[in-house]
Amino acid sequence: MQDRIVAVGLLTTRDLERLGSGFRRCFPVSDDEKFEDLLRAIDEADAASGLRHIRLDGEDMPPA
Repeated sequence: MQDRIVAVGLLTTRDLERLGSGFRRCFPVSDDEKFEDLLRAIDEADAASGLRHIRLDGEDMPPA
């Protein structure tokens, strides 16, 4: 049986430290703007669904 993915998240090193050794599957991403389009799309999808109204850069997003 293959495990299903139930969540994808963006975590800081501090977040991972708080989760402890029980959290084993993380995939680091570089901070070289390769993921800008993906992060923007996630922000837009969250705003459209009403789940989040603050972008990753801390700026308020207009309500969907």
